[in-house]
Amino acid sequence: MAKLNLRSRLFVSHLAVMAVGIITLASIGRFYTPRLFVIHLQRYNNGVLSIERRTQLLRGFEAAWSRGMVWAILVGAGAAGGLSYLLSRRIVRPLDQMADVTRQFASGHLQERVPASDILEIQRLAQSFNRMAADLEGVEQRRRELIGDLTHELRTPLTILRGYLEGLADGAIAPEPELYDRLAAEVHGLQRLVNDLQELSQLETGYLPIQAEPLDLVPLMARLVQSFNDQPAIATATVVAEPVPVKFHSPGYLPLVYADASRVKQIMINLIGNALRYTDQGLVSVDLWSEGSRVYVRVSDTGIGIASEDLPYVFERFWRADRSRNRKSGGTGLGLTICDRLVQLQGGEITVNSQLHQGSQFTFWLPQARST
Repeated sequence: MAKLNLRSRLFVSHLAVMAVGIITLASIGRFYTPRLFVIHLQRYNNGVLSIERRTQLLRGFEAAWSRGMVWAILVGAGAAGGLSYLLSRRIVRPLDQMADVTRQFASGHLQERVPASDILEIQRLAQSFNRMAADLEGVEQRRRELIGDLTHELRTPLTILRGYLEGLADGAIAPEPELYDRLAAEVHGLQRLVNDLQELSQLETGYLPIQAEPLDLVPLMARLVQSFNDQPAIATATVVAEPVPVKFHSPGYLPLVYADASRVKQIMINLIGNALRYTDQGLVSVDLWSEGSRVYVRVSDTGIGIASEDLPYVFERFWRADRSRNRKSGGTGLGLTICDRLVQLQGGEITVNSQLHQGSQFTFWLPQARST
């Protein structure tokens, strides 16, 4: 037996309700109305009418009532049936539209949306579907952007590796230790890119664990700053005349924060490393302070700075402050994106303030640990 669609079910249900009403009306009218008519005749005529005359009146009333009921049923059933059909179409039409949009959405037209409806429940369903569609469209857009960015990032090191390897194979390039060092550096850069992409993927999908606990930032920051000052060549990753110092400032008392020490350390290594990478002279400073229920950390430098039109894109994937130095700097363009995600996962927020050729300031805050 074929299953009925929703429109047919609604129409049949309306007809069933109408049929029950008609049968009830006809049954009660058929058996009760003539008796009521006889009672009224007896009450108002006081026996003046003969039994034969009263019988004729009763039969005439029943015939008139039957004809009226037939016409009432025909007209009423037709009007009710037509109205039921129209109402069924009106209810089902937005569902049919939603089905069409779903098929188009499944075929790749992610910009399609379900139109609004004046039926509250269907409107809620349409809004939920449109929110889901917008989220999926955003995911697809980010996926395409990631593939495009990743392709661009991989093209240069792979081209370099291919050129060197072909030169070695045909003897055009001499196999010298410096060449192998350059090849190893390119492979190391690719490995860093893969690792950063894997970590960013875990961050965006929520699979990277955050083990937050009460944490004292002062000794952690002091050790990090000291490690950068002890190893300036590794920290800067560039050859400079004099090492750029990293200064640390904190108040005498700082509340504990509720954060993951290893993730905070990772954030600071990225921020201080970036500051040193783009600062040839001057200094880098790390400042701590608290305001309300937040503890703030600011990393400032006197480096090349960031143009005002580039500030909205600082935390996007594969963005770099100095595009002319993106290969020399050795960065993957994912460090700040990872910092942004890590700060958000710990309940904080990171911002940037910079001027071209005057340095940059990256500031983030973490929530204070609740006192027990």
